[in-house]
Amino acid sequence: MKNEGLEQSAAKAAALVKKGSRVAAFTGAGISVESGIPPFRGPGGLWSRYDPRLLEIDFFRENPGQSWKTIKEIFYDSFAGAKPNAAHYALAAMESAGMLHCVITQNIDNLHQEAASRQVLEFHGNSRRLVCLGCSMSCRVSQISLEEIPPTCRACGGILKPDFVFFGEPIPEPAGIRSNLESRLSDVFLLIGTTGEVMPACLIPRTAKANGAAIVEINTAPSEFTDEITDVFLEAPATKAMGCLLQALGIPGDR
Repeated sequence: MKNEGLEQSAAKAAALVKKGSRVAAFTGAGISVESGIPPFRGPGGLWSRYDPRLLEIDFFRENPGQSWKTIKEIFYDSFAGAKPNAAHYALAAMESAGMLHCVITQNIDNLHQEAASRQVLEFHGNSRRLVCLGCSMSCRVSQISLEEIPPTCRACGGILKPDFVFFGEPIPEPAGIRSNLESRLSDVFLLIGTTGEVMPACLIPRTAKANGAAIVEINTAPSEFTDEITDVFLEAPATKAMGCLLQALGIPGDR
């Protein structure tokens, strides 16, 4: 896509954001790819290298050591050092400028918070927290050792599980309720790096559209959303598209 086309699309998106009274961002794996975190699906995705069964909650309960070996390798060895990129910082800048009400994220990498976004709804939880399957105690992963796996709870000896959604688990509350509420109240929805393939997360933007929201999509290629609900499509990597959007909004981008 030519730069002038991207700039035109960014100008249209900026006009919608400026006109909007309540703007929300809905982010997926694509926003973190430029931080070195690959998506789960698609060519080169994590599921092309790892068995997704290892993140099924029933399998985890029966084989916590086997699951934890892969969990540690993916989330706490390979990607623990990932840092926010310019797209994460751009959303935080929009929030600081009063142009973004909240971020709803499917990601579990904590990068929005590290970029200083304050209103973040974690639709799938957060890998930086652990929860005990025995007593429900919660702690930061930095507070425990992963030298021996599976890690266990200091309080009751139960197995600790990453506090993100495994296959077979419900969406955590209050994040699920609040995300659905935002989809009904927001009049502009920014979709960034999300393809619309994951249920029930993919219903959030569709609910927003059904309730009258304008949809701005940022993706490197058309998604399940593009022809169905998208009003303005910025076809570019998240950092480049968000840089153009910040410029069109008149917000300084220093990251």
